[in-house]
Amino acid sequence: MAKRRKVGNLLGLAVLSTVSARPMHPYEMASLMKARGKDHDMDIKWGSLYTVVRNLEKHGFLEVEGSVRDGARPERTVYRITDAGREELADWVRELIEVPETEHRRLEAGLSVLGALGPDETAELLRRRLDALERRIADGRAALDAATEVPRVFLLEAEYALAIVRAEADWVRAFLGEITGGTLEGLAMWRAFHATGRVPPEIAELAERGATET
Repeated sequence: MAKRRKVGNLLGLAVLSTVSARPMHPYEMASLMKARGKDHDMDIKWGSLYTVVRNLEKHGFLEVEGSVRDGARPERTVYRITDAGREELADWVRELIEVPETEHRRLEAGLSVLGALGPDETAELLRRRLDALERRIADGRAALDAATEVPRVFLLEAEYALAIVRAEADWVRAFLGEITGGTLEGLAMWRAFHATGRVPPEIAELAERGATET
């Protein structure tokens, strides 16, 4: 069951992940998130960005660091993530990775900011998710097997739902195997980033380049 969060909009998750790299103002946050395709990873309504940022500040997840002025443009407030914000980010990602939900884009959102967690913790969360998915598959299969007197045409939505859960379980199982088997491309980079909090220069350069090109 998903937690009730002080800021539950997934745009808040994207903001916390983006600002965890360095302080920035909302316009810069939006530019980086768009460059990284966050609107494809999660349901984002850009018009609510400033409201989400203010709510994150209100609840102590962001705080004002200062302001900047670029030429004749209005002065912009620069925010940085707080310790509470980093804890909220990590806890949110844990939930998205560990707990299966009927809204599959929640997992997609969690995977898109997985750098908030390390590979070892991610593997454990994936094991728990896989256990939950396998229980759901067993229950779904049992329900279908028990419906012997119901024509299949009336069970198609249940069959489809079961197929989706099975596909997710297969993907989670394969991804977990890559982490635990050490074959995941970029695993060492991910581990180093989680240990140091420093984005590898080549990755940071790609992100910055994408932001300036949008």
